[in-house]
This record gives sequence, structure tokens and C-alpha cells, in this order.
Amino acid sequence: MDREYRIKALQSKIGEIGLSGAVLNYSRNILYYTGTAQPSLLLVKPDDYRLFVRSGFEFALKDTFIGKERVIEERRPEKIIRGILPGSGARLGVELDIWTVEQFEKFRKSFPGFDFLNISSLILEQRKKKDPQEIEAIRKACDTIHKGHEAALACMREGITELELAAAVENAQRLAGHEGIFFIRQPDFFMSRGPISSGANLFKISGVVYTITGIGLSPAVPAGPSRKKITKGDPVIIDIPTLVGGYHADQTRTYFLGKAGAKIRCMYRDLKTVADHLIELMRPGMKCNEIFRAAAGKARELGRQDHFQNFGGGKISRIIGHGIGLELNEPPILSEYDSSEIGEGYVLALDIHMMDENAGVVKLEDMILVREGGNQILTRTPRDLFESGTIGSRSEKKIGRRRI
Repeated sequence: MDREYRIKALQSKIGEIGLSGAVLNYSRNILYYTGTAQPSLLLVKPDDYRLFVRSGFEFALKDTFIGKERVIEERRPEKIIRGILPGSGARLGVELDIWTVEQFEKFRKSFPGFDFLNISSLILEQRKKKDPQEIEAIRKACDTIHKGHEAALACMREGITELELAAAVENAQRLAGHEGIFFIRQPDFFMSRGPISSGANLFKISGVVYTITGIGLSPAVPAGPSRKKITKGDPVIIDIPTLVGGYHADQTRTYFLGKAGAKIRCMYRDLKTVADHLIELMRPGMKCNEIFRAAAGKARELGRQDHFQNFGGGKISRIIGHGIGLELNEPPILSEYDSSEIGEGYVLALDIHMMDENAGVVKLEDMILVREGGNQILTRTPRDLFESGTIGSRSEKKIGRRRI
């Protein structure tokens, strides 16, 4: 597929809203429109475009899928851009949501008399629908995240710490191609490589991310694995994402060290019932808040309204998922507050949990490709509650052998 259609679509949009051009510098957007993440500025006009590469020019030439004649090595691209754009009074689209004030002020001084418009929402709207190449990249990321869950089942034993288990998962993911980082469009965001938590820690929810977080190693990064030892009877939740070829996978599975009790088993089955209901129900054209209401309604039908998306202390999440792609969390947001529609080719991370303060916590997250003829689950790991009972046995080391 000719990926230059992405820039052509952006050109059409900026022409429709009367912009003289757009200047992009966020690495994920540069990667999307050109195929390289080298430090660059991308100038897009309704009838032309150029990529100005600040450094790593030879890498950019090798990486990019746009015409090489449009790639220019230039450390101060604003000097050239001023010569290409119309003069004072021109309207210019920029990514104001991710620029610092200092960056914007410096840029504004380079373009006196220009008006600036934030076009990040326009770009994110375009990125919602994934093309076949993007979906293939996401599938590879899902393969990689699965390797981490295989390692979790093989390594889980009494006495292992959350940190040791997380390290085994992360190591397996890295060896399978995980690029060792993830992108979230939020300033000053910090977290470990991903949430992992067990036993009593599952009830301790940090404010860093709105999910089952783990408590981390110190107050400096209060999310992720701790040095707590996992003991028999502990539920364990692993939610460590991956990035492969620029695209993310996000998946959560719940494990149990030993034999899960009847309450945990029943709660997990009900959680999976809600997830299955949504995966069957979601169709292009549905609104995000309709999907949220369907989830809440199914939980209520199962008598789980007090447990579904419960964070304890009367706190209930009104979010059940999000878009995913070049960033770990992208629009749309499957929430009570988002009235936007999902569409063909969207990839959504359906992220739900149940918490019963007397029984425990269970969580299930999968990536769903929205299709008119029926949705597809992209994540590969079996969607079940894994019991780890006979430690070291052959069946323990192959994921999918002992599950509820």
C-alpha cells in the first residue's frame, strides 16, 4: 500500500479548514506520515510537503517511504520554511498539545505575524483507522506480548517477588522484539515498564494511571512491581505493554498461585462474560458511551454492578478501554463521557476489571480490531484465569494447559 496517502489526506484536511500549511515535529506523527523517527520537522502545504531532518539524515533517507527528493538535511528548518510559506497573516497548523511553552514561543518568534491553530485532534482523528500495514505491526506486538505471558507462567512460583516476575516478563518481551519503551501523549508521565501486582497490593491503586497499578519500588515511581513476595493463594495481575515497529500491544491476564477459590472463579467468569458481550456487540457506528453503557448494563445483569470497574472506597471507573496504535492510549476512549463513534479498522484495547474487597481482584484486557463483518481479537494469550499449582511441572511451563 502507498503510505503517502496519509500525507495526501492531511493536505486535504488542512485545505478544507483554510490553513496555509502545517508544521509537525512530534516523533510519532513524523513516523506516521514519513516512516522515520529521526529528529525532523514536517512541513505540509495543501499542494506540497517537505521533511527537514535535523540529524540522522542518512537514517532518515533509508527509513522514509516518501520521495527522497522531499527529504532535506537542515538543522534550522525554519529558515527554509519561511521562504516556502506565504508571508504575514498566514494560518499555520501545529501540535500545540505536546509543545512546551518554550518551544512554541521560540517557533512563534521565527514566524512573526502568523496565526497558529492546534491540529492535533485532526491528526489523531486520522490515525484512529488503521491500515493493513499498521494492523500487521500491531499483530507482531501482540505476538511479543504473548511471549511475556508465557514466561510469567513458566516462572511463577511461591516466593518469587513481583519485581523478579516482571523482569522475567520484560526479558522475554525484549528478546521477542519489544523496543523497550512505550509512548503516552501526556507531559511528565511516568511509570515502570507496566503494572504488575499481587495479593493485597491489588487493592492499592496509585493515582499515576487509572487502572490496577501495583505500588512500585518507591514513592518516586509509585506504580508497577514491588519487592513483595508472591505467596500461595495470591491473585497476580500482569499488564506490561509492548512496542514493536512503532506500534503497541496492551494486554492483561490474571493468574492465581495455587487453586483459585470459588468466588474468584465466579467473578472472573462474569468479567469474561462482560468482555465477550462487548466484543460481539461492538460495530462501526456505535458511540463510545453506548459501549460503556452496554458494559455497565451487562455487569448489572450479572449482579456485579458493585464490583465492575471498582477501585475501592466508592471509586468507580467510567472508562473501559481506549484506542491504541502509535501511542499506548489514543482516541477514542471507551467511556461514559465520549460520544464519538468507533469505525471500521479501529483497534481498541478493551480494559476491564472487577474488585470485590472480600474476594479479590481480576482483570482482563484484549485488543479488538473493529470490523463490519465481525470483530477480531488480536491478542493471542488464552483469555482465561491461569492457575499455577503444581510448581515446576511440565504443564506449568506451557501456557494454556491449566486454565479455567
